[in-house]
Amino acid sequence: MNEQARIDKWLWAARIFKTRSIAADACKNGRVTKNGVNIKPSHIIKVGETVSVKKPPITYSFKVLKAIENRVGAKLVPEIYENVTDPKQYELLEMSRISGFVDRARGTGRPTKKDRRAMDAFVEPAMFGFDDDFDLDLDDEEEE
Repeated sequence: MNEQARIDKWLWAARIFKTRSIAADACKNGRVTKNGVNIKPSHIIKVGETVSVKKPPITYSFKVLKAIENRVGAKLVPEIYENVTDPKQYELLEMSRISGFVDRARGTGRPTKKDRRAMDAFVEPAMFGFDDDFDLDLDDEEEE
């Protein structure tokens, strides 16, 4: 059994990220840290180390139990890492779910295509439509 593995492969193999390229991008963008220091995708992790992964709005912390580089089934994930995330982070996640767009009322938020067309029909004739009686030539008034 290997005692070490690349962090991007481990994050993918432990099913923390869906693909290895997403795991590598997370490392490159500073969302994966070890002991508060950003790490590169090629960084080698060892058994017993703690890795933090920022997935907004919370930061997950995982203790490495096995250093693997091949993806495992979902049932074997508890053997790979131990979730040591602070419970306050989960409270933060719950608060964001409550205040988010889950079960939003119809009509709130971004207008639909039908709403936009109705607004355009309401605004355009008043602002841009000109009557035939309206005279834009101001020179005629000065001559009189």
